[in-house]
Amino acid sequence: MSNYDDIIHLPHHVSKRHPQMSMWNRAAQFAPFAALTGYEDSIKETAQANESLFDEK
Repeated sequence: MSNYDDIIHLPHHVSKRHPQMSMWNRAAQFAPFAALTGYEDSIKETAQANESLFDEK
């Protein structure tokens, strides 16, 4: 007997209260997001500033 034998064949739960979420909205929950907004821009600015320092020499 495996760990999930008692629940493996149960029917999938469908809520009577909440409509099923669309596949599009469900996928959007797992889409990547920018946790640090502006970080990428800051890195680019720093890189450009450093490159200009090396170009002057």
